[in-house]
Amino acid sequence: MKPLTVPRSRIALVALMSSTAWLAGCASFELEPSIARSNQALTAFTQGELALARTEAQQAQRAQAAARLLGQPLSQDAAVRLALLESPALQALLARHGAEGSATAQAGRISNPVLSLERLRTGQELEIGRSLSFGLLDLLTLPARQRVAEQKLAQQQLKLSAEVLEQVTQIRQAWVRAVAARQLSLYADQVLDSAEVSAELARRMQQVGNFNRLTRARQQAFYADAATNAASARHQALAAREVLTRLLGLNDAQALAMTLPERLPNLPAQAQSPEAVARQASGQRLDVQLARAQFNAAAQAQGLTGITSLIDIELGLIRNTTFDADHRATSRGTELSLRLPLFDSGSLQRQGMGDSTLAAARQLEAISRAAGSHLRESYSAYRTAHDIARHYREEVIPLRKTMADENLLRYNAMLIGVFELLADARDQVGTVMSALQAEQQFWLADAALQASLMGQPVGMALAGPAASSTAPSPAGH
Repeated sequence: MKPLTVPRSRIALVALMSSTAWLAGCASFELEPSIARSNQALTAFTQGELALARTEAQQAQRAQAAARLLGQPLSQDAAVRLALLESPALQALLARHGAEGSATAQAGRISNPVLSLERLRTGQELEIGRSLSFGLLDLLTLPARQRVAEQKLAQQQLKLSAEVLEQVTQIRQAWVRAVAARQLSLYADQVLDSAEVSAELARRMQQVGNFNRLTRARQQAFYADAATNAASARHQALAAREVLTRLLGLNDAQALAMTLPERLPNLPAQAQSPEAVARQASGQRLDVQLARAQFNAAAQAQGLTGITSLIDIELGLIRNTTFDADHRATSRGTELSLRLPLFDSGSLQRQGMGDSTLAAARQLEAISRAAGSHLRESYSAYRTAHDIARHYREEVIPLRKTMADENLLRYNAMLIGVFELLADARDQVGTVMSALQAEQQFWLADAALQASLMGQPVGMALAGPAASSTAPSPAGH
């Protein structure tokens, strides 16, 4: 029996195609492990609950969990969890990350070979041509392109974590603003009720001749201002609530079901010390890691562009078979195609990639230098807001309460009249408003500091104290 022999060229072709297929399978991307890495990096923010809901069953399960959260007043942590469950924006972010990751991994694979078939007839002669071609340069540069793809995948992973952190921080701050606005609105309504009573009493006093028109007008003006402030505060509370609703991604029914606490949490007994903040500061800040990944990707791409911008090679394997009336002939061969750099030498591409790499290097340096400055600024805003809020709570408000108690004693002793008592209460309006705003500023600064510790700086400008309401001059009996 004659032994089976295989031509060496066919063996080489099979080996080449097998190795190419193996190398092409090296560049891959899976969304779920990528999301898991973001959960691990942002454990304190996502509690491991960041996930993409792909099926209707998963969406239904998430809707049930969201309904349980909406069944009670929504805390700040519950608001973040609700967004992770329901926010279409976060789901779109994860889906886009999956699409971008797949496209990036695809760029790190070799292109499929091209099979060409040809059939020609000349008289009685029939010629069938077959050629298999692929980019030889693609194969030779495959390891480099895989490294570029891996660097870009790492860059996209960090970008995902940074964007999730940014959205979570926005939700935490929106929750603070919504609760604080509701608290201010409730207080403004109380001030309005007091002003209405004062204005009505002044009207009656004028009717019996105990007040002149000017004194009554002062009381009425305060009531008018209080009504305006209350209406504005109600709108601000509604607007802040709707901002939170949009960030959470709630539908109309869920928005109506959402209830917020009546007041912000109590201030912590002590602010975090600089040493504690320094210990918590992430040694691998997201902004620095992202800038480093961008630089690495640019450097890898620059080396690859240095080759691909100059030349391109395509290798083809050809097999032609000719038939006529008497015999059959087969011809085999190879074809090598080169792109000649006659009109475009690729110098502009190489120059552009060099500048991109230099820009990425300088951007990395800039972000690394600014990291400490951002953290110091965030901590200063946090500490200042805490000290101001605590000062209102422990000094200003107690002093105002002492003054109010003393005036009440004087009123009971008939040393002052009811309008002097009401005027003193109106003097406290600005102080209480400033105290509430100081608490809001602290919790906003706290959320900004937590984000800054992870390398996602958030601009935080402390607001000045609220302007005190103008109180009318005390009126006599």
